[in-house]
Amino acid sequence: MSTAPYDTDFYRWTAETARALREGRLADVDLGHVAEEIEDMGKKERRELLSRMAVLLAHLLKWVRQPGRRSNSWRATVAEQRLELQLLLEDSPSLRREMEGQLARAYARAVLIAIEDTDLPESAFPTACPFAVEQVLDPSFWPE
Repeated sequence: MSTAPYDTDFYRWTAETARALREGRLADVDLGHVAEEIEDMGKKERRELLSRMAVLLAHLLKWVRQPGRRSNSWRATVAEQRLELQLLLEDSPSLRREMEGQLARAYARAVLIAIEDTDLPESAFPTACPFAVEQVLDPSFWPE
């Protein structure tokens, strides 16, 4: 077992656990916490996917609802989120399967962001996401 307790010195625990794993000393590894940390890493990736989708969708909604306020900043945010999503999907291709299932959740967050940014009422936005996943990821897609 690692000499540093998981709950009191996480950084030291990670270093000692990594060293024990590299050296093949499995008996010295707190496998329960290792498994927990691996699961948390996967959850973090899914949360990043959801967050980036929400920001991207919010900007697409603003693009549609406020055409007179379109700016290079909005365009840059959309491009950045699409790029970051592509990089995330390259690193973790199985997340692509999560996108369809996360679209409704991301859209609900996007509407809240768009309401806050625009002062438009919730009724100004469609109740369901009007964009398909492929449109969301397509760098040439701009809703009109």
